[in-house]
Amino acid sequence: MTNKPRVWDKYMPDGDKALIELAGYRQPMGFGERPALIIVDANYNFTGDRDEPIELAVKRWPNACGSFAFAALPQLRRLVDCARSKGMPIFFTTDGFRDDGWNMGSWLWKTGRRSDEQSSARDSNLRGSDIHPDLDMRPTDVLIEKLKPSAFNGTSLRQLLTLLRADSVIVGGGTTSGCVRATVIDAFSDNYRVVVAEDGCFDRIQSSHAMNLFDMDAKYADVLAVREIVEFLSAQPPVSFALPSGGG
Repeated sequence: MTNKPRVWDKYMPDGDKALIELAGYRQPMGFGERPALIIVDANYNFTGDRDEPIELAVKRWPNACGSFAFAALPQLRRLVDCARSKGMPIFFTTDGFRDDGWNMGSWLWKTGRRSDEQSSARDSNLRGSDIHPDLDMRPTDVLIEKLKPSAFNGTSLRQLLTLLRADSVIVGGGTTSGCVRATVIDAFSDNYRVVVAEDGCFDRIQSSHAMNLFDMDAKYADVLAVREIVEFLSAQPPVSFALPSGGG
């Protein structure tokens, strides 16, 4: 276990840190041999359309993470570029909600600004579900539309990972405490090795962001800096995957 400073350190009392050591949490899981990259919900709804404080971002995009998202976008792009250079599968997730919201289900019971979100998209002439262009999503990548937090819930992701014979996933995006965490737990439950990009994740509440990264690192994944992930992948030979052609 590394002793380097972590984003969650300032939120943890010494007693909790001692208990982690005593209980044997945070054992390194390691990378797999056939990893796939999953970028969770890095769309306009969650990033917003400009780099600004979150207090301003949420006035126009109710789910936006403002500057926290924009700090993560260059790190996510580093992961995308590295994965592409190694021939890895790249999955992007976004919502698959109907314009009338009919299929939102239980989201309607916990969110109150659906109409504001639609207004923001209209006013900016952008689709909230579109992946942020800084990430350079291409036709050879796979877009997963989902209705619930996990990228696995009710989607084809599980079957496509099986088709590609992936044995591990690298996950980043937003939000850390919501859709990223849900995706990580489902991947762990399917016995994938899981790596989470610490500085490639973003959230609104920074204490929640930090402690969810800790909890994933303790039990479900290896939480590593993007620099560490890129260094590892760059040292590995390309792996052959039957990726989409992107053609008609």
